Amino acid sequence: MESNMITEVSSGVCDPSAGQPHRAALILARGGSKGIPLKNIKNLAGVPLIAWVLRAALDSEVVDSVWVSTDHDEIERVARVWGAKVHRRSPEVSKDSSSSLETIQEFIRLRPEVDIVCHIQATSPCLHPHHIREALQMITEQGCDYVFSVVRRHQFRWEEVDKKEGKNPTSPNIDVAHRPRRQDWPGELYENGSFYFSTRKALETGLKQLGKIAYYEMLPEYSVDIDVDIDWPVAEQRVLRFGYFGREEKAAVRLFLCKVSGCLTNGQIFTSVSGEDHVAINARDVAGIQMLQRENIEVCLISNMNEPLSKGLLEKVAQLTGCRLQFGEQQNGFEMELLMKEKNLCWNEVAFMGSESEDREILSQVGLNGVPCDSPVANLIAAKYTCQRPAGNGAVREFAEYILMLKKKSLLQEHQEHIDRANF
Repeated sequence: MESNMITEVSSGVCDPSAGQPHRAALILARGGSKGIPLKNIKNLAGVPLIAWVLRAALDSEVVDSVWVSTDHDEIERVARVWGAKVHRRSPEVSKDSSSSLETIQEFIRLRPEVDIVCHIQATSPCLHPHHIREALQMITEQGCDYVFSVVRRHQFRWEEVDKKEGKNPTSPNIDVAHRPRRQDWPGELYENGSFYFSTRKALETGLKQLGKIAYYEMLPEYSVDIDVDIDWPVAEQRVLRFGYFGREEKAAVRLFLCKVSGCLTNGQIFTSVSGEDHVAINARDVAGIQMLQRENIEVCLISNMNEPLSKGLLEKVAQLTGCRLQFGEQQNGFEMELLMKEKNLCWNEVAFMGSESEDREILSQVGLNGVPCDSPVANLIAAKYTCQRPAGNGAVREFAEYILMLKKKSLLQEHQEHIDRANF
């Protein structure tokens, strides 16, 4: 379990405000990232980077509002799609030289109802709702003015020296003659940049008049900082193991609905000289469907009257994949309700992969949804998972692996997900 130890830097407890204080989560996301352009909305493990912390904040159930402060239209669009409110920051606090404090101060000047600001960094995608709840309690129940996140590291530090002077480097935290074993040394605390919570009064004074300060210690596996983890694939692997996937993480998927055109195929139809229609199916996608079926997850291919493929060709595809074909007039939410009633399922037990605007209704209702990276609808919905692969080229296999990964995570006990401190 996380340790929420408090270290008092100075004495004094802030006066509690009258009534219930308004607690706002605030994520700062300027458009001008120097390292990775629009890094805050770049997909990380199928989800926009900023969406990982937005999902945690929204599901924490202890903040009254969730805001994204930005100067960029595309970041605003993604933030709204994922359920956040948007504060359009002024040009004065959108410069390369603008500090986070200046930006937050502008936000609270325009939001007089806010009493506590939970400043969350978009670059810390392994944040979980319980981190927010426990850290916020330090302000609301333990009277802290300022709470920040830290991680414990077992690193020996050495002071830098001028090599021309010929001096020996010294270590400020170890005795070289008595170098401790890792398990015998408690380590040191470092800011991990995940969040900084503070009262309105503390922010208005520029953090110069703080009463009680505390740190919230997070375990190393949750301390993933994209500003540090430059290798994006490495960060993705950490997030896939330790990130917060939302409420669907504990959902048991029993049925996978997959559109044929735009998901299982790329929409292309080939016509032979004899006039026969042909369609290409990626072997990886077929293997992905079989993986789900082996885990007792039923796969159903769906299509409608507007489908460019003939019904006969669709039936051949269904036969090839070993799936049932659900062919209807519209394939809307009502028809899916009838299908689920037939199978005695509820929405949160269903995963759906679609790609077109007509799929939006079902995508928004199921417990887990996915879209290929080239899907027109990907920019219109808060897709739980956006594949790195396009339609007809392994997207179904990728989403199938994601479904199975969530199933595996839901079966693991929480302590199995934690890395043992002594062996980290």
